[in-house]
Amino acid sequence: MSGSVRQERAATVISRFRAAVITARKEGMPKDNIERSINKAAGGDGDAYEEIRYEGFGPGGVSLIVETLTDNRNRTATNVRLGFSKNGGNLGAPNSVSHGFDRLGLINYPASAGSDETVFEAALEAGAEDVESSEDGHSIWTALDNLHEVAKALEPVLGEAEGVKLAWRPQTQVSVDEAQAATLLKLIDALDDDDDVQTIWGNYDISDEIMEKLA
Repeated sequence: MSGSVRQERAATVISRFRAAVITARKEGMPKDNIERSINKAAGGDGDAYEEIRYEGFGPGGVSLIVETLTDNRNRTATNVRLGFSKNGGNLGAPNSVSHGFDRLGLINYPASAGSDETVFEAALEAGAEDVESSEDGHSIWTALDNLHEVAKALEPVLGEAEGVKLAWRPQTQVSVDEAQAATLLKLIDALDDDDDVQTIWGNYDISDEIMEKLA
């Protein structure tokens, strides 16, 4: 790998970790651990880490995007492939499902941050593109390049966010039945158990009724 390519990938990884710092602090991760993670991602410990995205399919035609951070792409590829094949899924080719998602920034706030109207108005003023509010909280979507600016503008109004990150937002969602949901959740758990896997995004829609049955 050339130096310029390595620097470009390292810069991408650092940008992602900067977006995760607020989330890590919210979850109580010590500052030293956060700094070590950023340094590790940039290859500061002597290893070359890179972000690799895998795309595949779950039961019921669900699309999944698996984001990984690894120092051994062969190990990660094998683990992700086995995770899919052993749990009712299929690993697809690069870009096989990402065309059905939009790459955006995502800022999460708890429901207690404010009313739907208050959060919507604050997000609009800060330059966000869309807001989704429910009893579980508020999801504020931003343009990819505008994530940190919007998050910074929102903090004086709504407080510190629960999460600030780059995200894949599905353009359409796929409803799954109880049997498909059970297999899908098993698949996601299996993939998530791998230390190299950072985030899993999907276009599935599981009803509250089914989730209660599977809980």
